[in-house]
Amino acid sequence: MKRRLQALSVALAGMLLLAGCGSKETSGGSEKGGTDKEFKVGITQYAPHPSLDAASEGFKKALADKGIKVKYDEQNAQADPNNPQVIANNFVGDKVDLIFANATPSAVAALNATKNIPIIFTSVTDPVVAGLVKAFDKPGKNITGTTDNHPEATKKTINFITDEIKAKNIGVIYNSGEQNSEVQVKEVKKLVEEKGAKLVEVSIANTSEVKQAAESLVGRVDAIYIPTDNTVVTALDSVIAVANSKKIPLFVGELDSMKKGAVAASGFSYFDLGYQSGLMAADILTGKKKASEIPVELPSSLKLVINKAAAKAQGLTVKEEWSKLGEFYEGK
Repeated sequence: MKRRLQALSVALAGMLLLAGCGSKETSGGSEKGGTDKEFKVGITQYAPHPSLDAASEGFKKALADKGIKVKYDEQNAQADPNNPQVIANNFVGDKVDLIFANATPSAVAALNATKNIPIIFTSVTDPVVAGLVKAFDKPGKNITGTTDNHPEATKKTINFITDEIKAKNIGVIYNSGEQNSEVQVKEVKKLVEEKGAKLVEVSIANTSEVKQAAESLVGRVDAIYIPTDNTVVTALDSVIAVANSKKIPLFVGELDSMKKGAVAASGFSYFDLGYQSGLMAADILTGKKKASEIPVELPSSLKLVINKAAAKAQGLTVKEEWSKLGEFYEGK
C-alpha cells in the first residue's frame, strides 16, 4: 500500500509539472515576444501636431510588431498646460500598465502622478533638466525614454543659416513656459553667437500670439528659426504665411514642420523615435527589463533636408551644391 501511494504521488507530481510547462501559446509567449495578456497603456500627448502624432504612431507600431496585445487610452492635452496632470492622474486611477508620455509637459505630469507605474517618454529635449531622469544611463525607478535633442541637429541647421544664407540677425519664437523650448533657445543663442550672428528672441504664451510674434520680426531679422516648441508648431501655418509674404527664410527644428513650408531642418523621423520608445515599452510589459535598466536613447539617425519649394517662396535661390550638405525635399 505504501509503495502504491508513493507511485501515485510521483505520477501526480509529473502531471503537475507537465501542466505547468505548457506550450508557448498557453504560457503567454510567442515568436514575436508578445503575451496572451492584453495590457492597458495610457498615451498622453501634449499637443496635436505632425511630429508628436508620428511618434505616437511609431510607438504603437513597435508594440504591434512585437505581438503585444494593447488596449490604448489616448488623451491629447491640446497644448493646455493644465491638462497633462489631469490626464496622468486619471491614468493612475485607471491602473494602466504603462504610460507613454509624448512631450516634456506630459512626461513631467506623468512622473508627478506615479512613482510605480512604468513611464516611457519621447519628444523630450532634455530629460535631465526637466527633472525626469538623474542621468541618461541611470534614468530612475519607473521612467525612461527617448530624447529628440540630437547634439548635432541644431548645430547643422544654424550653420546652414549663417554659412549658406549669410544671416546676421536670426529671429526665434518660443513659449517661455515650456522647459523644452527654454533649453533649445539657450543652445541656439550660443551657436548663433559663436557664428558672429545675433539672436532676436520673441516669447509667446499661447497659439493666438504666434502670428503677431512673427510679424514683429519683420524688418529686424534675416531669417527665423522655430525650435520644437509645441505651442508655436501648433500654429506654424501663421509663421509660414508671414515668412512667405515678407520673404524671410524660415527654418525649423524637425522634419515634419519643414515639409509644411520651412526652408530646411536637420532632424530625424519622429515615427522612428516613437518606434524606439515602443521597443522599450515592449521589454517592460513582457517583464524582460525594468524602466530603471533601460538607458535614455538618442534618435538613431540624423539628416539635413532642404525644401526647394519653401526656399523659393521665401526669396532664396536654391543652389545645387546644397545637395552635398543634405538632401532635397521636392514636396508632393
